[in-house]
Amino acid sequence: MSEPKIRIIIVDDHDMVRQGLEIFLRAFDDFELVGQATNGLEALELCQELQPDVVLMDMIMPEMDGVTAIREICSQYPNIKIIALTSFTDDSSLVQNALRAGAAGYLFKDVSVDDLAAAIRTAASGQPVLAPEAARMLIQATTQPTLESFHLTDRELEVLALMVEGMSNRQIAHQLSISYSTVRFHVSSILSKLNVESRTEAVTVALRNNLLS
Repeated sequence: MSEPKIRIIIVDDHDMVRQGLEIFLRAFDDFELVGQATNGLEALELCQELQPDVVLMDMIMPEMDGVTAIREICSQYPNIKIIALTSFTDDSSLVQNALRAGAAGYLFKDVSVDDLAAAIRTAASGQPVLAPEAARMLIQATTQPTLESFHLTDRELEVLALMVEGMSNRQIAHQLSISYSTVRFHVSSILSKLNVESRTEAVTVALRNNLLS
């Protein structure tokens, strides 16, 4: 007796993408394409009607985007596994939001045929699937320094903000009504905490990590 086929829905607002995925799915005996949708709302309706095993979900669509659709489907139909598919390879927030919404996997649309087939089978079995590029993006996002990690005091943040504005130590002292030597002490502490050697580097780190937002 043969194993039951993995029932799949494709969700993408581009006809060419859906057609390409359909051709791909029909090449495998253990896959069965049971439906197609052009946005998240249609996907939600199809999941209610067809109860697929796996959904291949685009992220950027009209009516209802991929992240919202993933959240709704996972909430209402927890047995359905969703693989997020996107062509945006430089947006770590999409990866984070899709996984937080409940996606079982995250792949980019340039994935190879064999890797996509393996991902579908893995997701259907209840295991997570993540493209190596997406994993790297997640690691970079989670390891990016935060304001709290630098342990700057409120006064040091005030000084740093004025440094970003290009003020000298004497101008900062006048602006904050504190002594020049006190400003020098704060600047030295800021450089140490940010692990930099110059004011320019300190300003760069502050802007890069949105420490003053």
